[in-house]
Amino acid sequence: MLKWLDHLEEWLIASLMAGATVLIFIAVLHRYAAGMHIPVVQDLLLKIDLSWAQELCIFMFVWMAKFGAAYGVRTGIHVGVDVLINRLPPRYRRAYVLVGLLAGALFTAIVGTLGAAFVWEIGHTDSVTSDLEWPKWIVYLCIPLGSYLMCFRFLQVAWSFWRTGELPHHNPGHVEGLDAEEAVPDLHPQPLRGA
Repeated sequence: MLKWLDHLEEWLIASLMAGATVLIFIAVLHRYAAGMHIPVVQDLLLKIDLSWAQELCIFMFVWMAKFGAAYGVRTGIHVGVDVLINRLPPRYRRAYVLVGLLAGALFTAIVGTLGAAFVWEIGHTDSVTSDLEWPKWIVYLCIPLGSYLMCFRFLQVAWSFWRTGELPHHNPGHVEGLDAEEAVPDLHPQPLRGA
């Protein structure tokens, strides 16, 4: 139904992770190369200012973490202790799981609302970040956006669980778009016929 949101979420997380990784690599390479005693190269590299790279990487990782948490709810990769809940009779287990999911939705809705109020307040100031000098409300916008998306994911999982009784389950060995039996045919060898 909302595949476009799923793809946007995945694209955003992957782009932020890749961008931050590349930026860190370039900043570290620049730092070490600028320390080399090669007169022309050192002079050129010292003219390039990458002092803002660390701050941008921090912002990128914070945004990635907020949207990654929503992705974790949708795909079932969040760590949970469910030993006792799984031992309950099915009727009680269902109720506890639904209460837990709805509590998660309520909590993230509250965090999102408080975050939105904070962004609104800071948006009416001249407060900027130290290195990039971006308006701080842009950086903190990840709090309401990520929290509301996570709230939506909790409600989505709760609705699906209510209808089917199934929770999202993460299989760490699964690669999307790849069928294991086709990729490695010897995984399930056929029995020998006739001798």
